[in-house]
Amino acid sequence: MCGIFGYVGSREDAGSLVIKGLKKLEYRGYDSWGVAVQTNAHIEVSKDVGRISGVDHEQFKHSSGLAIAHSRWATHGGVTKQNAHPHLSEDGKIAVVHNGIIENYLELKKMLQKKGHTFKSETDTEVIPHLIQDLKKDGMTLEDAVRAACQMFTGRYGILVLDTETHALVAARTGSPLIVGVGEGEYFIASDIPAFLEQTRIVNYLDDGEMVCLESNKAIFRSIETGKEIQKRKIEIAWKVEDTEKGEYEHYMLKEIMDQKESIIRAVHQDEEQIMTLAKAIKDCVGCILSACGTAGKACMAADYFFSIIAKRHVNFVPSSEFKIYHHFLLPESLIVVVSQSGETADVLEAMKTAKEAGSKVLAIVNVEGSSVARAADYTLLINAGPERAVASTKALTGQMAVLMLIAYAVAGKLNEGRMALLEAGAKINDMLNPRYIDHIKGIAEVLHHHKDMYIIGKSWNYPMALESAIKIQEVSYIHAQGFAAGELKHGPIALIEEGTPCIALMGNDEVTADMLSNIMELKARGATIIAVSPERHEIFDHWIKVPDAGPAQPIVNIIPIQILSYYLAVLKGKDPDMPRNLAKSVTVK
Repeated sequence: MCGIFGYVGSREDAGSLVIKGLKKLEYRGYDSWGVAVQTNAHIEVSKDVGRISGVDHEQFKHSSGLAIAHSRWATHGGVTKQNAHPHLSEDGKIAVVHNGIIENYLELKKMLQKKGHTFKSETDTEVIPHLIQDLKKDGMTLEDAVRAACQMFTGRYGILVLDTETHALVAARTGSPLIVGVGEGEYFIASDIPAFLEQTRIVNYLDDGEMVCLESNKAIFRSIETGKEIQKRKIEIAWKVEDTEKGEYEHYMLKEIMDQKESIIRAVHQDEEQIMTLAKAIKDCVGCILSACGTAGKACMAADYFFSIIAKRHVNFVPSSEFKIYHHFLLPESLIVVVSQSGETADVLEAMKTAKEAGSKVLAIVNVEGSSVARAADYTLLINAGPERAVASTKALTGQMAVLMLIAYAVAGKLNEGRMALLEAGAKINDMLNPRYIDHIKGIAEVLHHHKDMYIIGKSWNYPMALESAIKIQEVSYIHAQGFAAGELKHGPIALIEEGTPCIALMGNDEVTADMLSNIMELKARGATIIAVSPERHEIFDHWIKVPDAGPAQPIVNIIPIQILSYYLAVLKGKDPDMPRNLAKSVTVK
């Protein structure tokens, strides 16, 4: 969940380079930041609390070809300058940046304290450079000391180590992503590709249980367990630099909402043979479970309805953080479908591990080719949404739903029908997202942004979108919002409704429309202000956001105006919709 970036090579502006690159990873953590630059036999460290986006990279133009940098999302210890990374060894000769959690750090810290080590922070990370220094006293090389230290760790981590004795970087990972960018006479290493995309699109992926020693002219990969050298394949990334920029938009979130004019169409263009292979796997399996977290979890909940209504097939949804409990029901004949935007979600990877231990097959739907989830799965489908920089997921969600809906149609033997339905929905979304439409939703946001509470209702596949709507409003505007199955509101939560309470209703033209109107009337009778997202207007609506009639693709269409509404609620309240407090884009801790 933290941003990591390092450089080794012949350039002389390594400090400036890693700061610039790290700014492109700020969505991964923005509580505090820090940089370590080797100059001669000395490590210069600068760090502070706050966002790195406002830091002038020019001040780090030291004459150096070796540097590491970090932007933090706090886990252990508060947001302070002392707790910011990099952390140094006792002798100041080793600097470390770290993503993840060393679960047994207290045990290791006590051992080191008995040997005379003193610590300056509250973090688990500071244990790492102290431990490496302690191991090097036994005559180990830096590479061997890092490997020995990793063998002592419990937990998930990605670490990057710099020391003054070698012009090299050593990195290791178990659970937290690290990717090597390959240049001419130089290497980059980061927790995500955008950090170095301007410099190179050629990468090596560091897999779980692996480490790498990077010098300007070589990269040696090894197994952490055995020390055996590993040969790596070079992969070219399809993303372009412009895909990761805001362009004409003030915020990434709005750009990514507008990207849905095209991203949903890209999600639909899947290899037919591959889709049919996956459809057969679902039909042949004994028990199919969908699993994901957060927004991706709501895509899976919607897919539960897709498979039920379109394919007449029962599947179960289990949040990945709860999946471990379900190991009692898993069989070798089971199929687990996991969904993740980043492909690095810790809870999803844990769910996959549980499934694999039971012998079950895993299908992964992800947005990042070469991610940990993609590489660990038996089958992988990419949603092709392109890079998503805003913390709040928008285009990845609709891409996930489009792919899941396409698979449901394939299971039903109606792949072409599903493809046409989604392409038609994509065309309607393209027409919908025009300036006049955006201004209309902004006007509704101006009416609502002073409220402290909102409620969202939906039925059928719009129920998961009611839950997702609440997530979007909460995470970017900090307004308390809750989503409910429309029929459940009268079983308790309706007690919260009073005169003027904003209630958003998500609707389509379907078999539950009459029921939805009855539920809306129940809210209206208690004084609620009704904001309806639907293809048709009804007199009981106070505000109406028109959406196309999209059949089974209605949840994909309906969530987009809520994304826009959430964005403007945040902007009107003076919040940064790209980087909401306490959140990070890629959740690599459990």
